[in-house]
Amino acid sequence: MSQKQIIGHRFLADLGVLTLEIHFESEERMTFTVIKGGELVPDGHTETVAITTAEIRPDVYLTSWKEVSGATITHLEDFERGLLYSRITLPDGTPLALTGTIGPLD
Repeated sequence: MSQKQIIGHRFLADLGVLTLEIHFESEERMTFTVIKGGELVPDGHTETVAITTAEIRPDVYLTSWKEVSGATITHLEDFERGLLYSRITLPDGTPLALTGTIGPLD
């Protein structure tokens, strides 16, 4: 899946304690909606963020952003295998490492 094939589409990211709908609006902009936030973020929270994305190899992307809360997130999105590796630094500096799945919603 090329970056152009991802743009304009929505994906379900299931990281166990955290489930999100991710919409890649452009190469520089993404909106996420929290479906299940666990104790990390309220269910239903929606935010549009500026992203940086690098293609690691075909169908694998490294995407990062900073949220309004101050949290920083880096995702390794492997669309070929449907795997998602997420590294989060919470506003208080606490690091989290989550692994799950990612798949198309549309």
